Amino acid sequence: MADPVSTTRTIIVTGCSSGIGAHCARALKKDGWRVFATVRKQADRGPLEADGIETLVMDYTDTASITALADTVLDRTGGRIDALFNNGAYGQAGAVEDLPAEALRLQFETNVIGWHDLTRRLIPAMRRQGHGRIVQCSSILGIVPYRWRGAYNASKFAIEGLSLTLRMELAGSGIHVSLIEPGPIESRFTANAIPYIEKFIDIEGSVHAAEYRRQMKRLRGESAPARGKLGPDAVYDVLRHALNARVPRPHYIVTSPARKGALLKKLLPAALFYRIIGRLG
Repeated sequence: MADPVSTTRTIIVTGCSSGIGAHCARALKKDGWRVFATVRKQADRGPLEADGIETLVMDYTDTASITALADTVLDRTGGRIDALFNNGAYGQAGAVEDLPAEALRLQFETNVIGWHDLTRRLIPAMRRQGHGRIVQCSSILGIVPYRWRGAYNASKFAIEGLSLTLRMELAGSGIHVSLIEPGPIESRFTANAIPYIEKFIDIEGSVHAAEYRRQMKRLRGESAPARGKLGPDAVYDVLRHALNARVPRPHYIVTSPARKGALLKKLLPAALFYRIIGRLG
């Protein structure tokens, strides 16, 4: 039902089944926002709705579900949407030479094209009301590349370029665009990558088979966790600033490893920087 007279700020948060999305949806609700949280599976709606959060099923690879989400939210709010937090994504691991085109295509459909589709469906409403916030949960891997993550790196580099261009084009409209580059955060993100590796990568047929076996142990939690990992509350701290600041920043780098990587990229000669980064992973 439309709610045209409400002054409660409204936001769509995607990828709320767990991790960053689930935490931020609940924190926003606690801070007084009307939250529309998306999940990909019907079964994931219950815990969020138990906390008073309106949930909808949406899959970034399904145009019809993106359209239905945008239309439903705007209908319920009387055409008002104050903010969008694009967060839902996954990371396709694998050496670039081992990635079939289908894997790269799905990575971009989910992490880039779906985000773009949803964003542009909401911009007209933001323009009509004269304000809005678009926050993209990018990655430090959209600034600093990492071995064995070529598809994910590429998708986040694309989001960085697309979002920064959009930010410039929306200047003066009252709509602000910000990017969050978290770095290592406690979530199911790494575990969620496993089915995509198993689906698309011929591990035993690859020249990188030994490396894949090592990486799979890490993804399954059988080796030491990444250093400097923070909880999803660290992401919410910067999301809050991006949503509330009079002039939000274009970039919010969250964790210490992410800040170090971005700083080294600025300070070191390119050849030296990529040689150092190429030893990690």
